[in-house]
Amino acid sequence: MAAISRTFASQLVNRSYVNVPASAGALKKAFSISSSSRDEETQAPTLASTKSRSSAGPLNRSLVNAAPNTNYQTRLQHTNTTTIPDFSKYKKDGNNYDSGRAFTYFMVGTTGFLSAAGAKATVTDFLANMSASADVLALAKVEVELASIPEGKNVTIKWRGKPVFIRHRTGDEIQEAEAVNVSELRDPQTDAERVKKPEWLVMLGVCTHLGCVPIGEAGDFGGWYCPCHGSHYDISGRIRQGPAPLNLEVPEYSFTEDKLIVG
Repeated sequence: MAAISRTFASQLVNRSYVNVPASAGALKKAFSISSSSRDEETQAPTLASTKSRSSAGPLNRSLVNAAPNTNYQTRLQHTNTTTIPDFSKYKKDGNNYDSGRAFTYFMVGTTGFLSAAGAKATVTDFLANMSASADVLALAKVEVELASIPEGKNVTIKWRGKPVFIRHRTGDEIQEAEAVNVSELRDPQTDAERVKKPEWLVMLGVCTHLGCVPIGEAGDFGGWYCPCHGSHYDISGRIRQGPAPLNLEVPEYSFTEDKLIVG
């Protein structure tokens, strides 16, 4: 038993390390090699056996991991399982090109028409919501009976939330307004540029300094006077004295047969 152990150990030293399958046949083959080696060892001198083992020891041989036996390898056979779908039924032949083009044009035209109609409706609704209401439109224009204003008198009406001065001027007032030297005025304007009819003066009753309401038939020039900061306007509504930089503003107005329409 000791001889078998020594023989098996010497074979392991003299051979490379390999991966052998752990089966009964493999072990039997390994033991048969050990038995033959043992017989050779008994015939050879002990010194030669020792020298042989020393020269063929683990330091003189490389460790090799041998590949497993091909008998134990499993080879997989790969087959082509990819299937390409058939799209032939979705393709159009040469005879259907015209009908498909007509359908495409019809859909594009219909979509464009519907988009334009929707955009028009949206814009119309937006403008309708942004436009002035009926009560605001009613105040957009104001009509005044001219016969109700005597000569030499002022009338104040309300238009768009602002006071409007209407004065029926006399002949002397007209001559006085026309006789003013325009070059001496802070805001040069002739009387003809401020009236459409000489006898009727129409202007906004808002002081051009800080928005106060001047007092009619007052001041040093017989026109309007702003008591807030001392602005004096003449009979044509032009600034003559005080901090106001501009003349009283003239709104848009027109005349009918017997009415004045402001706005």
